[in-house]
Amino acid sequence: MDEVIHARGHEHVSAAHASTFEVTTDDYLTPAGDCILAIDADRAPADFDPAFVDACRDADATITVTLEAGGHETTVTGRGDPALELTSERSAVGRTSEYVDERTILLGAEFAAEGFDRDLVDALADGAEATVTITVENRS
Repeated sequence: MDEVIHARGHEHVSAAHASTFEVTTDDYLTPAGDCILAIDADRAPADFDPAFVDACRDADATITVTLEAGGHETTVTGRGDPALELTSERSAVGRTSEYVDERTILLGAEFAAEGFDRDLVDALADGAEATVTITVENRS
């Protein structure tokens, strides 16, 4: 089951954060937003199909995020959790930690913003259009 977000990069994309990565509906980015990979997203977790949200709330779910921009692609995998809210109307955040808030789309990510391919990050910093595909797979 997939959800797709279309967004774009920004000159301040640095992808330097060690524990999170984020895609936001905001149309701006300051240098302090070092976890943000793309802005001006056309959707947020609050827009996701209820069946997709339910699938993400399975503790055994595998959640994969693939970000494509400028001919480059990075995929990061984490897991679902019954505590996931997926109610944010602003941002989707992947986390290496166990912290959950309304923006969290996956926990236990294998890496955060700093782990994304640097050619992809450069393309995003040049303002490339981005496609973010979030896939949830349940073992049960």
